[in-house]
Amino acid sequence: MVLVSPTIIKKEVEGHPILEKALRMLERSQQVQAYLAMANVMAVQRLLYNDHGPVHSRIVAGSALNILKILMNKGFIPSVVRDGIGDEEDSRLVVMVGAYLHDIGNAVHRELHNLSGVALALRFLPKMLEKIYGDPVKAYKITSEILHCIFSHDENVNALSLEAGVVKIADGVDMAGGRARIPYKHGKSDIHALSALAIKKVEIIEGERDERPIRIVVDMENEAGVFQIEQVLGKKIITSGLSKFVEIEALKQGMSFKIIRFD
Repeated sequence: MVLVSPTIIKKEVEGHPILEKALRMLERSQQVQAYLAMANVMAVQRLLYNDHGPVHSRIVAGSALNILKILMNKGFIPSVVRDGIGDEEDSRLVVMVGAYLHDIGNAVHRELHNLSGVALALRFLPKMLEKIYGDPVKAYKITSEILHCIFSHDENVNALSLEAGVVKIADGVDMAGGRARIPYKHGKSDIHALSALAIKKVEIIEGERDERPIRIVVDMENEAGVFQIEQVLGKKIITSGLSKFVEIEALKQGMSFKIIRFD
């Protein structure tokens, strides 16, 4: 059982030198961190949306690696491996970097931010990955897979790789109250903010049944949190390509009251 939080990423990259190196590069990059800071200027300060900055990036990257780990432990073969692009470690890298960078397009505008995110990431990803791999051809191939994750995280775009589907679900899983606190304090109190504020804790666990290997447990103060599950996480699950492998257990103050599926 893994609690969705910014600290997941440290545990998930431990023992994976390539992931550790890539994460250090992302965290130390002035370019990446500037884009993420501007994503929050656009989303939070100008639109009164929820957090789309570096904390959200860390949460989604850690959650995505955890989801990928559960699926691989259940025998799922990552698309990067299946299609002869790389090995399992390359798949983990695609998921982590794609998840970390998925929202940088908000630095340009909320509209079409998945597309502008691809444009921004393409400015630095090939050089960054060539430093990791020492092979420009492989760097460009892995870049393509990461860009697919960024482009496909929008709920209206169908994910065409397991990695992109994992990133998309991980993005939706970051829906606990903390993401709504900044716009809520600024005076935004619509159903999105109130629903997010109702959600107190989200956990990712291995499902009890093999056909549903991913279970997302959402603990909320009241039923308003169901809106967040259905309208935010649910829309992403539906176009993730992994909907039949995921189920959500909704808790009200620690007591189970609903099982939700989207296939």
